[in-house]
Amino acid sequence: MMLQSWLTHAWLYPTLEVVHILGIALLLGNLLTLEVRLWGGASSLAVPALARLCIALALTGFVLAAASGLVMFALQAQELLSNDRFVWKMGLLLLAGMNAAAFHARASLQRLDVWARIQLVLSALLWLSVLVLGRWIAY
Repeated sequence: MMLQSWLTHAWLYPTLEVVHILGIALLLGNLLTLEVRLWGGASSLAVPALARLCIALALTGFVLAAASGLVMFALQAQELLSNDRFVWKMGLLLLAGMNAAAFHARASLQRLDVWARIQLVLSALLWLSVLVLGRWIAY
């Protein structure tokens, strides 16, 4: 009974949205920071140290966004599943995750070859598309 009251509390959804946005900011901000460095920006920063920091913060952001997103989904699953933008967002999220897994599986941070650079551009485009579709879900 107490859990049900908490789930319907007026502050729940806005709080979840704030946590979701914080997670997205940590995820995208750190991924893009690392990608700028890998493209040659801020060359005075050592890639291994920056990568450890940015990846840890990006993963923290992903966990926050995913956890809050799952709760928001649970609160309105039917509505979201019937929303094409949500379905596209989830598909692009899956592709972004697959791209990240492939990037790390082939040790692209150490290679920084043509394929790694393609994956970096693809990563940025996919995550930014996920962000845009997430905003469009409400409209």
